[in-house]
Amino acid sequence: MESIGGHSKACCNIPPIISKGYSPKGTYETLDGLKTYVTGPESAKLAILVIYDIFGYFPQTIQGADILATSDEKHQYQVFMPDFFEGNPADIAWYPPVTEEKKNALYEWFPSHTPAIAIPRIPQIIAAVEAKYGKKNWAALGFCWGGKVVSVTSGADSLFKVSAQCHPGLMAPEDAGKVAIPTCFLASKEENAEEVEAYTKALTVEKHVETFETQIHGWMSARGNLEDEECKKEYLRAYNVVLEWFGKYIDLNSSRL
Repeated sequence: MESIGGHSKACCNIPPIISKGYSPKGTYETLDGLKTYVTGPESAKLAILVIYDIFGYFPQTIQGADILATSDEKHQYQVFMPDFFEGNPADIAWYPPVTEEKKNALYEWFPSHTPAIAIPRIPQIIAAVEAKYGKKNWAALGFCWGGKVVSVTSGADSLFKVSAQCHPGLMAPEDAGKVAIPTCFLASKEENAEEVEAYTKALTVEKHVETFETQIHGWMSARGNLEDEECKKEYLRAYNVVLEWFGKYIDLNSSRL
């Protein structure tokens, strides 16, 4: 993997990717009233809030959370993934919405599951985590739907020190202009190139922007086909990029500890 901004190439030691039948390393807890996947050492002073895509908890997404919690040789993270959909994610069979039936199902689900259900809860979730585990320095990672949540919560009053958006959805340049923390932006070949360009041009912070030209939208989360060798390779590479990005900025000044 090429280094980002001179940061060490050797920051990460990701274990072999499990293509099928992944066994989670973490557990589920209730935090701020939400079922939350929790993985990584309780004693970690660093934390990552992972915000899934519209399909909720999927093995690929869970494996990604475990990668973040176990793979950085220099930084220990405790990772949290709340279930903002409270057991009612979108059905992956609806996507892509190429039939009227699928379109209708997705469009009926979405109005009550917009990013607005998650955005105001971020401070509460962080407070609940820190009440149980102590103060932490925070990074945020969002996939698709979760990318919008991360974008909006990365402003001047953000509780995060660094963030990443992967195959993000609902991109808006006006959100990008308000982002105030270092941001990593990983797109797939299916994101609209003009929208990606407009969003990233509006970012005024330190940034790493990259398009994974061989990958479909969702390759790092629910739609990643890890039995496909190219997807598996790029899934691994993308998590390396995210870990390297977080490692570069999570220890900088303005610690909350």
